[in-house]
Amino acid sequence: MDLQSGNVTKGGWLARGGEASLSDVHRTIRVTSSGSKIRRAMAFFGPGYLVAVGYMDPGNWATSLAGGSRFGYALLSVALLSNIMAIVLQSLCARLAIASGRDLAQACRDAFPKPVTFMLWLFAEIAIIATDIAEVIGTAIGLNLIFGIPLEIGVLITALDVFLILYLQKLGFRWLEAFVIVMLGVITVCFAVQIAMADPNWGEVIRGFAPTTQIVVDPDMLYLALGILGATVMPHNLYLHSGIVQTRAFGETVKEKREALKFATLDSTVALMFALLINAAILILAAATFHANGNVDVAEIGDAHNLLSPLLGFAIAPTLFGIALLCCGLNSTVTATLAGQIVMEGFLHIRVAPWVRRMITRGIAIIPAAGVTIFYGDSGTGELLILTQVVLSLQLSFAVFPLVMFTADKRKMGELVAPKWLIGTAWLIAIVIAGLNVKLLLDFVA
Repeated sequence: MDLQSGNVTKGGWLARGGEASLSDVHRTIRVTSSGSKIRRAMAFFGPGYLVAVGYMDPGNWATSLAGGSRFGYALLSVALLSNIMAIVLQSLCARLAIASGRDLAQACRDAFPKPVTFMLWLFAEIAIIATDIAEVIGTAIGLNLIFGIPLEIGVLITALDVFLILYLQKLGFRWLEAFVIVMLGVITVCFAVQIAMADPNWGEVIRGFAPTTQIVVDPDMLYLALGILGATVMPHNLYLHSGIVQTRAFGETVKEKREALKFATLDSTVALMFALLINAAILILAAATFHANGNVDVAEIGDAHNLLSPLLGFAIAPTLFGIALLCCGLNSTVTATLAGQIVMEGFLHIRVAPWVRRMITRGIAIIPAAGVTIFYGDSGTGELLILTQVVLSLQLSFAVFPLVMFTADKRKMGELVAPKWLIGTAWLIAIVIAGLNVKLLLDFVA
């Protein structure tokens, strides 16, 4: 018994109780203990792709476009390094969820005193709002590019995805995963066609994945590299993954949990490699289309859209770009809303109807996004996007450090405690991310 708080201590956690986050879909997807290994692995196929969405959001588009247009293929190595960091951290999220039965928000609630928990919830909620604002604006820009819908109207239209989530989850969480995967497929086809039109220098593309000292020596290149690293790992993804892994009804024995961890890690790793392909495709398209033609200052999504047709010589190129952005925005708003629900329920244990929870998280994002677009127009949305990235940078370490702490603690994780080599790697990544984000913040202030 924890005498100060009056909470029962169990396995290193303060057992404060409360139902699971996303309780309407918790343990709803059956995991068979028989059949072939491929069939058992396929039961875990899906959550990784929802997580991967956060690694190709509109913020990533902006940094990849800027990096490719200014420095060609040189920053592909940074995208690869960022992806490796993401794979390690997301594997820890799956480990935490499967070993402890808690998502990251619940784990924080059950490990820290209430004042600390409240502060972590506040930071997480601010980050969720910042993420959601960026995704809402990205979707609105996509609607504007394809259909000419004014940004302020597009922002309001994004509220409809709340009903899409409700409908798909009513059919089953698998339908929600299928929707996201189909959208990812559309994005892939759009970029594959555009890259075929751009016809990049594949030798330079391959060399771009090899690190170069020029990235450190050139201050401008270093700044963009830090931007790519700092904007890649999103705090909401850590909460999201640790929550949606628990939609699978895996067993309770150590053997069953080990197998669940293996398949869940495989799912997220493959999905994040897919995300790397998309981010690399954006950078390659910018390098082959803009950098090769002397347009080295393309950073705005709208500018890239307008330049694609005259530079590639195909009228369909900007349309494909807009479709990919719209699909990316839709996917990102769906996953950000789910992450917001996990954070609210995990930290605060609030029990309200699912549609109310989703309307709250989406409404919090739409109100500031709509206000900025109505009063300030395009320039205001650009500034708001920059602000959201700074907010995310500030919050990230408040999610990463607890995650590494929990998965390194044998009392909390039991037999599934992370091995020392993995924890050592994770601590290094956590420190690097914290340093990079501090650097980004200082650069923003300066």
